[in-house]
Amino acid sequence: MKRSVWCLITMLWLPLAGSANSALVPTPPAINADSYLLVDFDTGAVLVEHNPDLQLPPASLTKLMTAYILASEVELGRLGLNDVVPVSRNAWSQNPVFEGSSLMWIEPGKPVTVAELERGIVISSGNDATVAIAEHIAGSETAFVDLMNRYAEEMGLTGTHFENSHGLPHPEHLSTARDLAVTAAAAIRNHPERYAVYKEQSYTYNDITQYNRNHLLREDDSVDGLKTGYTSVAGYGLVASAKREGMRLISVVMGSSSTSSRKSETRSLLNYGFRFYETATPLRGGAQLAQGRVWKGRVSQVALGVTTDVVLTLPRSTAEITPTIEIDAPLIAPLGVGDVVGRVVLTRAGEPVGEAMLEVLEAVEPAGFFARLWDTIVLWFQQLLG
Repeated sequence: MKRSVWCLITMLWLPLAGSANSALVPTPPAINADSYLLVDFDTGAVLVEHNPDLQLPPASLTKLMTAYILASEVELGRLGLNDVVPVSRNAWSQNPVFEGSSLMWIEPGKPVTVAELERGIVISSGNDATVAIAEHIAGSETAFVDLMNRYAEEMGLTGTHFENSHGLPHPEHLSTARDLAVTAAAAIRNHPERYAVYKEQSYTYNDITQYNRNHLLREDDSVDGLKTGYTSVAGYGLVASAKREGMRLISVVMGSSSTSSRKSETRSLLNYGFRFYETATPLRGGAQLAQGRVWKGRVSQVALGVTTDVVLTLPRSTAEITPTIEIDAPLIAPLGVGDVVGRVVLTRAGEPVGEAMLEVLEAVEPAGFFARLWDTIVLWFQQLLG
């Protein structure tokens, strides 16, 4: 179950405004919703937020977790997309619990596969489909809900608690914009093949064609997911993701007033983020930034840099990012790949925008006895002379 949920890379420092040399960013758009959040997928940097940790009923946004567990079970090999799933009376579309809600229209005795249920959950938002897959995976919806809450705990979703697999109202069934953004990021990062289903605009089952309620999919080519939600208690919600020019953003809107408002508010958030921010990768993992003098080693120089990409979210600017190397102390062998020996300070237009640990990029073995002795003497004299 333990998977990478959010890519937290080195240190991220996000200047929203600064001196005359910095790129100025306007105030975010006014959004009419109870809670909303806009984040950079690659860094986790928050670009816009309002009540991001307010616990609210998520409605069908719940299905992000249901679909995530389905995808996880497929990846683990415990579930096959072509597996046939029995439909119980609890999962039957005629269950009175589902009256007036979104359905896939499955029936007891009629074969339905995991792949069909996945589309019924993601595209049709079928509450019946969620119960069917929940019972198939865990034996009962109650057991599946326990699994959902364990996943939530594992993913650090501190504001989330599930009481069912679909999101129909329950006073203790709650989530937050921040937790939903983390769940969406996990779906994109950990299950890219299954994530592709979120972009599909329609699905036909039982001779009934239903259209994806995420209308942005039909209006903005950069949008490729994720999920809408609505109940009279929760209002209208939308978790969306879009990618433009290599930058991916995730937006969450909860408690909006209508289908049109959640769409327009999401569009406003995404356009704001793409227009005024960029995802920059000033340092590439494994690329040499400098060479350092090695003491007491079999070689006298070693390559220094960072072992993983350093990714920053910054206001858009044409100014270049400049790295400055700072080494803490003399480099004394043995040295291993990834050993931290200093830091890299990143500046743009004279202002600090981030920093990373300076690491050794290649291992250095210790030299022989006499070479180590000689370097010890040289270092001693250098320190003595200041």
